[in-house]
Amino acid sequence: MKKIYSFLLFLIINFGGLALGSWFMGDAVIGEWYSNLNKAPWTPPGWVFGAAWTLIMLCFSIYLSYLFSIRHSRVVVSVYTLAFLLNVSWNYLFFNQHLTTFAFINIILLTLVITYLFITFGDDKLRYIKYLLLPYIIWLCIATSLNGYVLFNN
Repeated sequence: MKKIYSFLLFLIINFGGLALGSWFMGDAVIGEWYSNLNKAPWTPPGWVFGAAWTLIMLCFSIYLSYLFSIRHSRVVVSVYTLAFLLNVSWNYLFFNQHLTTFAFINIILLTLVITYLFITFGDDKLRYIKYLLLPYIIWLCIATSLNGYVLFNN
């Protein structure tokens, strides 16, 4: 029962983070700046982003509910907090402030943090659950390439 409450708490926090990031973004996706960018040819249609983040946050919340039930420590809390802040701040840096270089650094750091979770906390107790992080890692690699393309081609 504790894992269910933990899962629900992480769902609220993680989807709240997505909502906050979306709020930071505002209407930038349909705005002049973003519309005029030279974007990567592999940029997916807009609906893919919503579907991807929904799946990612569901998987991430399940993973976190297990991680926190097994290894609730300051390190785990700190790593999760850092990941949350990096995730939310990317929208602000990229869409709101148009700071594509800082956004690129931010998303690389976020990818490293999530990969750190995958590697560091993937021991015996979490050896199968850690694979729930793969959608997040894969999406971050795609998003990093999209951000990098914008950075280097605009």
